Amino acid sequence: MTLDETIRDQAVAWAVRTGDPSFDDWEGFTCWLEQDPAHARAYDEIGIAVAGAADALPAVAVPQNDDEPAGVSRRRWLGGAVAAAIAGLAAYGAWQAMPGTYTVETAPGEMQIVELDGQSRIELAGGTRVVLDRNDPRRASLERGLALFTIEHDPAAPFTLAAGEDTLVDIGTVFEVKNTPGELTLSVSEGAVVFNPDRQNIEVTPGQKLTSAHGSEQYQLAALRESQVGEWREGRLTFDEARLEDVAADLSRLSGIEFSVSARSAERRLSGSVMIEPVRRDPRSIGPLLGVGVRDTGASWEIGTQ
Repeated sequence: MTLDETIRDQAVAWAVRTGDPSFDDWEGFTCWLEQDPAHARAYDEIGIAVAGAADALPAVAVPQNDDEPAGVSRRRWLGGAVAAAIAGLAAYGAWQAMPGTYTVETAPGEMQIVELDGQSRIELAGGTRVVLDRNDPRRASLERGLALFTIEHDPAAPFTLAAGEDTLVDIGTVFEVKNTPGELTLSVSEGAVVFNPDRQNIEVTPGQKLTSAHGSEQYQLAALRESQVGEWREGRLTFDEARLEDVAADLSRLSGIEFSVSARSAERRLSGSVMIEPVRRDPRSIGPLLGVGVRDTGASWEIGTQ
């Protein structure tokens, strides 16, 4: 899915939500609009696209609310028109229902916040793809990449995340998940997360990191500083005995610059902490910071043994 398609999907979802009389997340909606000018354009285009259908329905009257942010009242009317048009066309059998799921995807170096129900949200690092359910905001799938989840706990409807063959169930939590082709890593800073409740049934608590290879019944638990969970949002990466191959992948994801690793160094492990912005300015700066060699291959910045 292209970035334009992703934004359009988000615009449709916001249009339907803002058209609901009980909708009250105007702050979240305004934040979404202000993230990118393309968001407001996409939202307005959705309203225009269904204007013809809305014209055939009873008028949607939404009174002016002086307390709403500037620009929101007009878009709230558009949201109501979209919702009414969808509802009316469905009654006449002419509306093709939107698929149950939608995808949010970020490019390397990009970050994005997805607001869910209540006080819940997902913050996506670069190179990340998450699939969400329009009909059930308490379910999601992390297909690849790195994301921080801030979930409002609801004992009657626990948040469930699929990541490859693994399932994570939250118990009122702030947690980070990285899903790579080789393994899953779960780090918790608040609350708790249950890893594969129908299999290993392991509860991961604050200050713990769980790592498990895809398809394996084995897992490793390790300690970590809670402040490290989601630190990439502030532009920092910390490595603790990480394989150089994983370091290169994380640097590529967060910086938007392509890093690779020499074949002879892929399994080398290292520890350290780096700020991403200096690496963006000069990829060679990663060398002295982590004690590795760095060379420009033309296609990527290759890191390896000095």
